[in-house]
Amino acid sequence: MKKIFLILSILSLTVVTNSCESDITTLNEDPKHPTVVPSGLLVASAEQELISQLLTPNVNNNISRFFTQQWAQTTYIDESNYDMVTRPIPRNHYNRMMASSSAIVHSPGVLSALRDAKQFLQNESLSAAEKGNREAIIELISVYTWANLVDTYGDVPYFGALKAVAGANNASEIPYDDAKTIYLDLIKRIDDANAMINTNQSGYTDDIFYKGNMGKWKKMANSLKFRLAVTLADVEPALSKTYAEAAYNAGLFDNKDDSWGLSAFPSGLFANPVYQEYVQSGRSDFIPSDVLVNYMNSTTDPRRDRWFVKADRVFDDVAGDYVAGTGTYKGGVYGANNSFLSYSRMSSPKVDINGIADAADDGDYMIVTENAQGYLLDYTEISFLRAEAAARGYSVGGTAATLYAAAITASMKEYGISDDKITPFIAANPFNASNWKQSIGFQAWVAMFNKGFQSWNFARRLDYPVFVNPDDSAVDGVPVRMKYSDQEYLLNKNNVTAAAQKIGGDQVTTKVFWDVF
Repeated sequence: MKKIFLILSILSLTVVTNSCESDITTLNEDPKHPTVVPSGLLVASAEQELISQLLTPNVNNNISRFFTQQWAQTTYIDESNYDMVTRPIPRNHYNRMMASSSAIVHSPGVLSALRDAKQFLQNESLSAAEKGNREAIIELISVYTWANLVDTYGDVPYFGALKAVAGANNASEIPYDDAKTIYLDLIKRIDDANAMINTNQSGYTDDIFYKGNMGKWKKMANSLKFRLAVTLADVEPALSKTYAEAAYNAGLFDNKDDSWGLSAFPSGLFANPVYQEYVQSGRSDFIPSDVLVNYMNSTTDPRRDRWFVKADRVFDDVAGDYVAGTGTYKGGVYGANNSFLSYSRMSSPKVDINGIADAADDGDYMIVTENAQGYLLDYTEISFLRAEAAARGYSVGGTAATLYAAAITASMKEYGISDDKITPFIAANPFNASNWKQSIGFQAWVAMFNKGFQSWNFARRLDYPVFVNPDDSAVDGVPVRMKYSDQEYLLNKNNVTAAAQKIGGDQVTTKVFWDVF
């Protein structure tokens, strides 16, 4: 694993990750002498880039945790007030996911790296089964990435993307495609990839998520299809039901170990991205928000004792430690300037002014560590999606009430909460069949803490919680999409302008196609 990440650090040197980047399509290209890279390294590079981008809280690249108001800021509050212009966040996210629209640049960005991996795979000496497994892996990562782009922006360049010819006058002028049409094609691609998988053969040994375990990749394919199917529920209910039930019957994640991502990040350069920004950076920019903490206080949620450090604890100078039982859970005011030391903080190895690490009360637990887990599609999310599907009348192996309780249990177990705390919590917060969107919406929102994009999808689809736009917001409402990259208006002006008009305006308040209520 360490060797793979060392190689990825070299591959990733050309990835543009901040607001000073220039358009990657302007890189010099030599079509007569393309660099040949083993496809497995490009796949590992794509996985690393994908998980880093979707998990990082770096405000240049990913502010999804603010879209669901789970985090608050301290010194700098532009991003929690949805300023995405000062730092061109839509551009940076789009470029890291897409990277290059050229047909021949061999780039470590997510989609272009996968395109190159698929090209190089064709010339690698492998059996048909091995090659099929590897192509399936490339396809499934690609589908996940494309789905994120659609969920984030709506219509995007898809069918014509990553095919431009270097030197052509219109290399950057790529038409935008209808978001629902893309989604339906993505589900077809999942089915095709799933059919390629041979569980008797391994996949890529360079695969940093599953180490080439094709049994796990098959479950990932079914679980990804299930996520996309449930996402379609309000706009294509019949298709949603058909696809979701088919995915369920084919076999979803059935425990945490099936989850897609990293159960533990490596140390060093590729430590957990939240740890890098929250601890390793030496900065104190983020705290849990009052929106989240107040709700968790109202339900006496035991996850507080694992995730957060209490504010206003009494320090005993003689004992050199905090007095047990003192302090309260207090979130920073969302959208406001907050003092880092005056509110609850996320549990981590960060040392406070008294020289004590910010360990949580419950067993000195720390949610933010160098080797903390990081998943892009996990058992807890699939469990809540099953509860939602059942509430919509789908046949997915249980009633909405039982699956709701199982989903909460999955989240609690994910963070080591014991049964004697889980059972009374569920009893005190029962499933409400008459307002199931509220029941599932709030609990999924809490469970998706620190999983920004997943939480944002639940909140937009279920319409709970209802977020309030902060007083100093830079936009007209809490974002339900990101605006298109500003670079598109320079390089692909006619197509992006037409796309903006089609979706109802390039605004953060314009809903993506599946967000109909």
